[in-house]
Amino acid sequence: MTHSPCLRSVFSMLMLGGLCLTLTDCSRKNPKSLYGSNCGICHHSGDGMPGSVPPLVGRIDKIAATPEGRQYLANVLMNGVSGPIMANGQPYNAEMPPFRYLKDEEVAKILTWLSARGTVKPAPEITAQDIAAARSNRISSGKIADEREALNKTAPIP
Repeated sequence: MTHSPCLRSVFSMLMLGGLCLTLTDCSRKNPKSLYGSNCGICHHSGDGMPGSVPPLVGRIDKIAATPEGRQYLANVLMNGVSGPIMANGQPYNAEMPPFRYLKDEEVAKILTWLSARGTVKPAPEITAQDIAAARSNRISSGKIADEREALNKTAPIP
């Protein structure tokens, strides 16, 4: 049985697309894509928006350098955060929703990818277990603010 050149082309494109998804960075589940479709909407490339959305790049790695910092980040992603904060010496007043709809592994990938974009080497990793622990304990945005304040006293948050 012979196939038309058009059918062979479609088959070839499908095979290459599948290969792309399995062998390269094309997958929607890679950290950069997960970030872009979930966090990048507000935080853009990681630089934030002056006055309204704080930057993430160059900060996540520093916050994640301690177990308390990793816990704080996991809590923020699982419970959201709102109200005024200081980031890199600039004031921000925004509301971030919780990202409980993402899997623990996906949130860990996003945070670890952001951490790797910073200057701390080796970059701190946030694990799926860190996220699962935060998911199991719902915290109000006020408690997140208190946690941030306490963390900032012991390990200043950039």
